[in-house]
Amino acid sequence: MNYKTISSSSIGEFKDRGSKFYGYAFPAYSEEEWQSQLEEVKKEHFKARHHCYAFRLGLDKNNFRANDDGEPSGTAGRPILGQIDSFGLTNIFIVVVRYFGGTKLGTSGLINAYRTSAQLALENANIIEKSLDDIFQITFDYALMSQVMNTLKNLEIEIVSQDFGNIGKIQIALPKSELEEKMILIKAGIAQVRVEEATELEEIEGVEIEYLFTR
Repeated sequence: MNYKTISSSSIGEFKDRGSKFYGYAFPAYSEEEWQSQLEEVKKEHFKARHHCYAFRLGLDKNNFRANDDGEPSGTAGRPILGQIDSFGLTNIFIVVVRYFGGTKLGTSGLINAYRTSAQLALENANIIEKSLDDIFQITFDYALMSQVMNTLKNLEIEIVSQDFGNIGKIQIALPKSELEEKMILIKAGIAQVRVEEATELEEIEGVEIEYLFTR
């Protein structure tokens, strides 16, 4: 199963009667991710009067929210969410920042401004079609670092994030359609055994592989 989202962040800008609106669109796959993106935008635009946003997460598209952040009800978050749906996207977060220009825009003016800002951000985005991926975390002792990294590189596995603290942690994305095959190859590479042996391998000393979420 495939879905549409954006590959990276993008920006759209709109002005009306002195008010400035900056729309920021981000790919997002979790509550923590969109909340972090919102905080970053708030830090950058700490003098702005409003930071209105909407998101839609997941393939069933039932996880969504629209927030007006002090604007009249229904004039900001809903128009932003409407653009997400108009483009047929999910796993996406959009926040529109407003600097008040001294002139009230009225309900219709606000709806148009927030809708247009979101629309421009999406028009400037790279919209992509993605396959359904399962995200796993590989936690490993540093003695096994070369085996882990070489295996992921040789198999061309997508690395989502890396954390090299007291112990190595790497998050990877595996297409659901190739999950079983790829997991066996990963285990074989890290454990340095034949593929046939890896099918029977339930655990590898010094390595833990755990499922996190589906995106």
